[in-house]
Amino acid sequence: MYALFEGATQIGPPFPTEKEVWEAALIEGLVTDVPVADEEGGQVLPRGYHVARVPE
Repeated sequence: MYALFEGATQIGPPFPTEKEVWEAALIEGLVTDVPVADEEGGQVLPRGYHVARVPE
């Protein structure tokens, strides 16, 4: 399971895949496009946000 975090705080429900977390972030307006690969090493989510694995 994966979830979206702001800093150390989980801000969204867990999803079975990272793809579903990205889709939820798109719906919430946190990102404007789902990355295929972050080839340039740039920030994809707003600063302070990240996707991480959570225990089931």
